[in-house]
Amino acid sequence: MEFKDTYKTIAAASEEILYKEKNSKFFGYAFPLTDEQEVKTFIEPLRKKHFNAVHFCYAYQIGTEKISFRANDDGEPSNSAGMPIYGQIQSSELTNILIVIVRFFGGTKLGVGGLISAYRTAAQMAIEAAIIIEKTVDVHYLVSFDYKNMNKVMRVIKEKNLEIISQKMNESCEIEIATRKKNAAIIWETFENLFEVEIQVKN
Repeated sequence: MEFKDTYKTIAAASEEILYKEKNSKFFGYAFPLTDEQEVKTFIEPLRKKHFNAVHFCYAYQIGTEKISFRANDDGEPSNSAGMPIYGQIQSSELTNILIVIVRFFGGTKLGVGGLISAYRTAAQMAIEAAIIIEKTVDVHYLVSFDYKNMNKVMRVIKEKNLEIISQKMNESCEIEIATRKKNAAIIWETFENLFEVEIQVKN
């Protein structure tokens, strides 16, 4: 089995898209999401913007190893909106993403099949309007050492091309570093073998 430490997500919020079906309008939006608490902060402005709309259906997926997801039909018939939206997230192999589809009813009922198709299409268009990027799954370490050992720590960071997230430089120093998951064991070992240097996993 190939070790995978990358994932696909979107770079930024997408442009608004509009899909029409039998006078019903479906406005689609895709947002990068890192925490389910953010869902509300994305949907609230849409409720203000489209205050006449009846349904604000959405789906999201967060995480790379532990996945959490939710699909919400917001008053549409069960599984006719949220799951078709979520299906598009899955078929595009995306994570850390929220897709919201706002529906204005146009007077003609679409039926469950019509709704599924419309929400699926609007979700697909929202994804296509976004810029998809690949990111690495990173492990964060905290490296602690006395100032006198600074050079050897910095040498490893430079040699291994590690990203410095934050650093505190005093008598005793602390540097938070990030490395791709597939390199994590080697990096841990390298620092473990350094005299007077401590490393721990940063949660």
